[in-house]
Amino acid sequence: MPTVDKILIAVMCGTRDKNIPFSDLQKLLAVLGFQCRIKGDHYIYYKNGVAEIINIQPEGNKAKAYQVKQVRCIILKYKMEV
Repeated sequence: MPTVDKILIAVMCGTRDKNIPFSDLQKLLAVLGFQCRIKGDHYIYYKNGVAEIINIQPEGNKAKAYQVKQVRCIILKYKMEV
C-alpha cells in the first residue's frame, strides 16, 4: 500500500486520474481530515471550513477520473497539506 505522500503526488500530478485506486483516494481524504458518510455506493466526504461536499463512487476498484480531479481542485483551493 502506498504512503499518503505518494498518493497525494499521484492525485496532484493529474496524469494518472484513471488509475488511482479508490481505497487510496479514501485514505487521502481521511488523512486530510474529511468525515465520511456512506449511502449505498456513494461515499460522501465533508469537512468543517470546506464549502464543497465530495461525493465519490468506486468504478471497480478505481476512483472515477472526474472525481479525482474534483478532489485535486479542492486540495488546491483550500491549500491543504498532509
